[in-house]
Amino acid sequence: MRTRQQAAEAAEPAGAAARPGLRERKKQRTRDALLHAALELFTTQGYEQTTVDEIAAAVDVSQRTFFRYFANKEETTFAVQDMVESHFVAAVRERPAHEAPLNALRRALLDSWDTLGEVIEEVIPVELHMRTYQLIESTPTLLAAHLRRSSELEEEIARVIAEREGLDVDTDPRPRVVVAAFSGVMRLTGRLWGAGEDTSIESMRRVTESYLDQIGPALAEDWNRRGRGAERDGSGVHAL
Repeated sequence: MRTRQQAAEAAEPAGAAARPGLRERKKQRTRDALLHAALELFTTQGYEQTTVDEIAAAVDVSQRTFFRYFANKEETTFAVQDMVESHFVAAVRERPAHEAPLNALRRALLDSWDTLGEVIEEVIPVELHMRTYQLIESTPTLLAAHLRRSSELEEEIARVIAEREGLDVDTDPRPRVVVAAFSGVMRLTGRLWGAGEDTSIESMRRVTESYLDQIGPALAEDWNRRGRGAERDGSGVHAL
């Protein structure tokens, strides 16, 4: 299985670094075409119902050519997600050192979304990526893979946070704890967004930002303070 970094490098837009030669540009176009065809087929007729042969035929190449670029169907499903995650991890690394970890994660996420559309559009339409996300959420096989991959991403980010804070992630639990809280909110908002009618990046950003704003209050505040206060002053009013 390719690492996230390897996948991101494979999907790096032509011209992002030194301009590649004709052969490399042709290979990139073939890979992008296979990826686009695969995701269109997955989202229109179903992941399980789509075969590698159908994907290859849609691009007028052989099955052997498909396997030169992707190990399997699952890899095509998450190829753009790999790019998105690498974009986010890079944004976390670039946050100012003075920011508290949770705020650094929040700012990295929201700021990376400012250019996320451009990153995705280099390969496929944003709308297709959003449909693919919904497909993942509704397909048990893909959802299981997504959860496994999310766990791996959490560990990577926890190590980035530990490094920027000068901590040992294996002896100090705080990096993993803060990333777990952050990732939990991301999973929740992803489900809420996927179940809604507005599938734009802007919609997902709004939902995510509103829930991230609640992490601090949810963890630090006494939710029943009003009820207990009422009991203390003898009013007999109880919080529901």
